[in-house]
Amino acid sequence: MYSMEKQRINYSKNAPEAIKGLLEIEKYVEGSGLNRTVFELVKCRASQINGCAYCLDMHTKDARAAGETEQRLYLVSAWHEAPHLYTDKERAALAWTEALTLVSKNNIPDSLYEEVKKHFDENELIALTMAIVAINGWNRLAVAFKTPAGSYVPGKWAKK
Repeated sequence: MYSMEKQRINYSKNAPEAIKGLLEIEKYVEGSGLNRTVFELVKCRASQINGCAYCLDMHTKDARAAGETEQRLYLVSAWHEAPHLYTDKERAALAWTEALTLVSKNNIPDSLYEEVKKHFDENELIALTMAIVAINGWNRLAVAFKTPAGSYVPGKWAKK
């Protein structure tokens, strides 16, 4: 169905030690209690910004499996234009995701930080930020090494 022929390097197979740090971040976020919907929306939005087809395939499938709607997934790239579809907390998380993902083009304004703090306590904000750090790392690996999209099965990387 989907070929692995075009992948430059299978980094998880060739260098499992190299990705241990990202896996530990994921483990931290999973155990933090960060809302699963927020977690998946953030991962989708960062992956859209970074153009990571593999991660978009993965996180849209995982979001659907967790009960996310098609409409919200289709419109997450335009969440600014569809505020009625996302809670205040989700919109704050998406804004934080965009700012951190595009940090080289933006500063992180105090006004955004204050808005996010209205919806996330300090531990949640750390977990949210670490989720964004992790997905940006995964995006860069998948894009750099051309991890092919399309064959991901929901839950593939879930804890066993």
